[in-house]
Amino acid sequence: MPDITNEQINKEVMDLHTAIYEKFSYEMKYIRPPKGEFSQRTIAYTNTLGYKTVMWSVAYDDWDENKQGREEYGKKKILDNVHNGAVILLHGNSKDNSNILDSCIKEIKNMGYEFKTLDEFEK
Repeated sequence: MPDITNEQINKEVMDLHTAIYEKFSYEMKYIRPPKGEFSQRTIAYTNTLGYKTVMWSVAYDDWDENKQGREEYGKKKILDNVHNGAVILLHGNSKDNSNILDSCIKEIKNMGYEFKTLDEFEK
């Protein structure tokens, strides 16, 4: 995002906002900067659009479709990095994530953690 103009940010974010609302009747209010790349300008600008920027505390290279078939690796990366307040970034294009998500959720709950929405997390 730091490399594009405010007008381009507006178009990309608001086009996505509209698509999500039309498909799911959900009003987006949080934004995760693509690739985690941001600047003071981009955060300030997305704030004017009504968004709160949220970063993650746990992630791995699950987005790389050439690096699939590493389910045990992904599971270890997730479970070894869980902590109070963790925001876990998992990409929807990862087949590994689809295969390990259920067992990861169960294991995290067994560790005594609970899952909350960002709205609940802020409170």
